[in-house]
Amino acid sequence: VQLQASGGGLVQAGGSLRLSCAAFGDTFSNYVVGWFRQAPGKEREFVASISGGGGSRDYGDSVKGRFTISRDNVKDMVYLQMNRLKPEDTAVYFCAADHLGGGVSKSSQYSHWGQGTLVTVSS
Repeated sequence: VQLQASGGGLVQAGGSLRLSCAAFGDTFSNYVVGWFRQAPGKEREFVASISGGGGSRDYGDSVKGRFTISRDNVKDMVYLQMNRLKPEDTAVYFCAADHLGGGVSKSSQYSHWGQGTLVTVSS
């Protein structure tokens, strides 16, 4: 499966953005999809994941209560709604997908990656 992330941009602290991840080339509902982010000079960080059917979701501690992951398997899309954004949310955000039974927060478990979209939160 191929992935394409979009929706990044510049937003003020406290604002919102919605990222999208479009999938092409395979039965999308078979894949767990994760969002990761990487800020300059920092390691890639788990943000959120969603199971193939959408019934199971996980979040990184730093985004719980502010971000929501969802998916539409008819449109082959996954979304990351980001609310109450903080300057420390500034990073390149990547979507990733794989057939996973566990370990959804580990970037090494994902074989398919999108190109990344930049989110900048100004103070």
